[in-house]
Amino acid sequence: MSSASVSSPTSILDTDLYKLTMQQAVLHHFPDVSATYRFTNRDKTRLFSRQSAERFRTAVSQFTDLILTQQEREWLQRTCPYLKPSYLSFLASYRYKPEQVRITFVPVSGLLGNVEIEVSGPWIETILWEVPLMATLSECFFNSVDVNWNYDNQEQYAYAKSRALLEAGCTFSEFGTRRRRSYHTQDLVVRALVRASRDAPGTGTGRFSGTSNVAAINGYENTHSTSLGLWEAVYPDSLLIALTDTFTTHAFFKDFTADPERAQRWRGLRQDSGDPFAFGPRVKEMYESLGIDPRQKAIIYSDSLSVDKAIRLQKQANELGFEEGTGGTEKSKALNIVIKLSSVNNKPCIKISDDLTKNTGDQATVEHVKRLYKLIPGDT
Repeated sequence: MSSASVSSPTSILDTDLYKLTMQQAVLHHFPDVSATYRFTNRDKTRLFSRQSAERFRTAVSQFTDLILTQQEREWLQRTCPYLKPSYLSFLASYRYKPEQVRITFVPVSGLLGNVEIEVSGPWIETILWEVPLMATLSECFFNSVDVNWNYDNQEQYAYAKSRALLEAGCTFSEFGTRRRRSYHTQDLVVRALVRASRDAPGTGTGRFSGTSNVAAINGYENTHSTSLGLWEAVYPDSLLIALTDTFTTHAFFKDFTADPERAQRWRGLRQDSGDPFAFGPRVKEMYESLGIDPRQKAIIYSDSLSVDKAIRLQKQANELGFEEGTGGTEKSKALNIVIKLSSVNNKPCIKISDDLTKNTGDQATVEHVKRLYKLIPGDT
């Protein structure tokens, strides 16, 4: 599939919901903080053409046209009551600034190479670039580099997969925006998910529940407790699902169990790296050590899921007694790309995942935090 050009998104809401909830949190806590984001292509075997990079650059220049319409604002007010009027007013005045984005094509082999992306500016502005930038870059790639695909049977395939998940009792969500081949591809998938949920009486699809990965502005010590507290200050009654692998699940559990009342308030945990089948038993043991009934809690799985894997995780969650085991839709042959927060106020931001291939950030800071949380073998 190829086309002469690639357009930027047509709506400011063509993004992941959590970018809006996080932007509101940043507006509340850190309105004057500057931030830098950087792009990483994790798959070194899939390179970009100069043409795709130039199409991408052109599309980014068109982001200035995106605004929150009155109709979209009214929809957010009805659908997302946790988004405050003051934030919606801010979002209505928000405009993308392409000058915040630096795009560089770096030749590697023949006409192919890597794309480097850096986004810099006020955090309350730069935070919205992540998802639409990746979606646009992915579309450019699949319109000029990998063009051996079409739309044949995509809706039917998505429908069959969603029916299998629904019939197995899985609650799941679709979050393919950032790595989609095209807007139309994603639209076909979402249409199929909706149709499957309507055709499967007695089973229901899940809902997006949010995460809490607000960066540690005030240092790395006790960062999990600090981050959870900051998030809860903005969302005291909703969106209380915690991502566990910012500085490894081991370090998260150490902070999380130090405040049993908080562990009781938060609805559940999200697993995004490491062995998902080992995660559930660990979480159950953690909750029971605090006197908390796991049946009141949820686990969300979101790391490289297939339909079969999601169904097996749902079965395990049922056996362990959790309220629900939830996960995302299976990722196909998408680009393995990410845009991560690199620094805030010139202070390096890092992630120490349960999967070593996902660790990101300044290496010296990574080593410092590993020692702080005793994550280096031999440290006590």
